[in-house]
Amino acid sequence: MSLSLLLVLAIKMAAALLADRVFGEARRFHPLVGFGRWAGWVEQACRRLFFGTNETGMRLAGLLAWALAVLPWVALALWLRTLHPQAHWVVDSMLLYFALGGRSLAEHARAVATPLAAGDLDAARERVGWIVSRDTRALDTEGVARAATESVLENGNDAVFGALLWFVLGGGAGVVLFRLANTLDAMWGYRTPRHLHFGWAAARIDDLLGWLPARLTALTYALLGHTRRALACWRTQAPAWDSPNAGPVMAAGAGALGVRLGGAAIYHGREEHRPALGEGRGADVDAIRAAVALVRRGALLWLGLTAALGLATTLMGGGGA
Repeated sequence: MSLSLLLVLAIKMAAALLADRVFGEARRFHPLVGFGRWAGWVEQACRRLFFGTNETGMRLAGLLAWALAVLPWVALALWLRTLHPQAHWVVDSMLLYFALGGRSLAEHARAVATPLAAGDLDAARERVGWIVSRDTRALDTEGVARAATESVLENGNDAVFGALLWFVLGGGAGVVLFRLANTLDAMWGYRTPRHLHFGWAAARIDDLLGWLPARLTALTYALLGHTRRALACWRTQAPAWDSPNAGPVMAAGAGALGVRLGGAAIYHGREEHRPALGEGRGADVDAIRAAVALVRRGALLWLGLTAALGLATTLMGGGGA
């Protein structure tokens, strides 16, 4: 009896999730670090080419840079699977492992929660500054906990659920496409003078690729937490958020945890008044830990559902990989 495609994907997914849980991110020579250097070189080259410095020229340069930075690696992922009839097992599992950041996310959250619980606010501010782009120097205890909780919920979508969904949709090549696009958005997608127009394509493509994962992530948070409140927060609060994908994820996550997030924050020296998210108690150390547990349970749920569907299709005679 041949294994169905879904069951094959579930086995690879289990291997990658286990590797991430045991080993975490590669400490040296991580592919995303190398990709960041490659993307920086591509950006410089495209800026020097011929598009000029006006808005249209910068957008075209950014689109070309995105294609040159991402598509060769997607093609490489597809080619590696052709080297041997069984190569897809190793290639897909490794590519998903490198794309996942579940353990890293938990470690960064713990690095904030531990000093915060011990009353060391300065250390907690420093640690949370490693995972968020806002100015953390003046945050109080609740502000630090709020920033860390928001980061866990949002990055749970980017570094876990989005990677898992695109792996199911496109195998190793799909997860490479999603993760590299997400990385470029983090590099080029900010509305700074340098990247306002150049990063337009990176931001829009990331929004497009992340649309479905974000809504499935929000649904996952709702199912595993206070469901009714999470769905209500998603429906009423997410539309006010600037990001079409971060809004549903964080609103549903905050509602699921029963915690208040959002509010004013300082980015690049400018205060931004962000809408409120969730409802209930103020953010604290327990909220950070609960957010990590929510992401972890969600990943297990996705694995279980994929495996169950894969087993069912295998028993019904579904086609193999």
